Amino acid sequence: AASPASTPPPPKRKKRQVKPKSPEPGSVKPPKGWENIYSLVEELRADRSAPVDDNGSEALPQRHLGEPVFRFQVLVALMLSSQTKDAVVGETIRALQDHGLTVENIANTPADQLNKLIGKVGFHNNKTKYIKQTVEILIKEHNGDVPASPYEMMKLPGIGPKMAFIIENVAFNKCSGIGIDTHMHRMFNELRWTKSKNPEQTRIQLEAWLPREYWDTVNLLWVGFGQEVQQFKPKLLKKALACSRPKEALKLIKKLGLDYKKEGAKLGLEERIKAVLMCDDVGDADADERKVAPSNSES
Repeated sequence: AASPASTPPPPKRKKRQVKPKSPEPGSVKPPKGWENIYSLVEELRADRSAPVDDNGSEALPQRHLGEPVFRFQVLVALMLSSQTKDAVVGETIRALQDHGLTVENIANTPADQLNKLIGKVGFHNNKTKYIKQTVEILIKEHNGDVPASPYEMMKLPGIGPKMAFIIENVAFNKCSGIGIDTHMHRMFNELRWTKSKNPEQTRIQLEAWLPREYWDTVNLLWVGFGQEVQQFKPKLLKKALACSRPKEALKLIKKLGLDYKKEGAKLGLEERIKAVLMCDDVGDADADERKVAPSNSES
């Protein structure tokens, strides 16, 4: 007689993956020299001339129409911004504002008309769907307003941590987290301020050491700087040479991928760059003369 079929062993249970706990803000020692670099970037960005300064979520929304409309326009500007240049976002937001960029009006706008209005932004078909779904949620669940909590915002279609924390900062003047974009993720890893594989890991690591008083300005400051490093190299090189610490500035922009020798050759600035690099004092061009000139007391 055939032997009875053996009972198969029970399947092995997978070990439960314990998600590592994120470090508490302020719990990690800051990287050496970060304040010098940060203050240098603040100086280089003092003119506020990057695309994000004119066409970002802080510059575009209409506050004079009331806080709920302002908050909604901040939300939409961020939703349109992914995979899209700021100039295109600015053009699109202004077209929407001419159309009427309010929750009620967008809710009453047919999807095909909305899609035409935002047709120049990247992934406009998906964004049309997300915006239409979002206004429906805002009306049904939030009295037509944007929720104040970034964690409630993340429940909206197409809104992740980066957008939610920026919206909270711009629309509500609160900052419980840092919005990290791809520029910041790249630069902070190149500076070795973080060691991360994606922007969300960068956010967690940065929040662990960056003092909270910097949180509400770090995004606009560094996004604009990243845009200038990649898209406006001649302008940034000139600003670096004209700043109070040109030698440090040249080293910084080189570390972040700007070949100042190549750009300097295009602009005829080779001698100026050479003089800066040879100067021990990182101050102005007269520093060497002051170091060697005899004092008035010498005769």
